[in-house]
Amino acid sequence: MAALAVRPLGPADRAAWEPLWAGYLAFYKTSVPPEVTETTWSRLMDPAEPMHAFGCVEGEALVGIVHFIFHRSTWTIGDYCYLQDLFTAEAARGRGAGRKLIEAVCERARAEGASRVYWLTHETNAAARALYDTLADRPGFIQYRRILA
Repeated sequence: MAALAVRPLGPADRAAWEPLWAGYLAFYKTSVPPEVTETTWSRLMDPAEPMHAFGCVEGEALVGIVHFIFHRSTWTIGDYCYLQDLFTAEAARGRGAGRKLIEAVCERARAEGASRVYWLTHETNAAARALYDTLADRPGFIQYRRILA
């Protein structure tokens, strides 16, 4: 087995990214219209956007993805970095891919002068929470949301 490595995703990664994106959506029992997937990919590839993507590769195979977004905060001078989506292929789970992706986002956020990296997960996602509890604190906030469209 080749070592796991993290790198930014580029336009040539689209075909390998899409099944992982679909797997992420399926994990959360949801879907998005094709135009949302297209727009998401376009934003991830646009250097003018605050959205970015890394991939975890094993040899030539893409085995994990993470999407993250920089945004302003009223609480700090430095931006916050929201780690929005993290997904690894079944075969890569438990082998450090998720940890490597999170650490890569944290390194990038630090390099960009961000004050914080944060993310959400569902309360039933026990496997992910076991990892996250080793990497960050859980401040106890409860998310509320109101769907507008």
